[in-house]
Amino acid sequence: MAQFTDFNFKLLVIDKLMYSDKTLTPRFDLAERLGVGDLFGYAVERNLEYTVLDEARTYFEALEISEELLATVDELMVDGGNDIYHECAPVWDGEDDLFDVRSLDDLGLLPNLKRVVGAEEGLLAVPDKLSVLAARGIAVE
Repeated sequence: MAQFTDFNFKLLVIDKLMYSDKTLTPRFDLAERLGVGDLFGYAVERNLEYTVLDEARTYFEALEISEELLATVDELMVDGGNDIYHECAPVWDGEDDLFDVRSLDDLGLLPNLKRVVGAEEGLLAVPDKLSVLAARGIAVE
């Protein structure tokens, strides 16, 4: 199984496979896992604002993704509204660096990646990101 070096990059991949393509199953649902109806209230009551909840981090860090499934990823969406972020940090508002991708070393795990939408956004916090992506023939939108 593939080993990711950047947790936040892995989250982008999981968002694509689990929430967009629906090919990585079962779909993780934090509220269901915690047995709560109001995930936002749960996090606020426990002072868990602006943090990845332990249950989500543990699940996603341990989640194995096959090379075959990784090979299906042809596009990544870098957007603060990605479903994965709500599942990890239900109170996150996108105004900090909680989900910033700091390394593109994991690009090699996605042999068929052709396009990154939102690459110029702040969540992709790699200084030379555009040149790294261009060098791999990955289009940026």
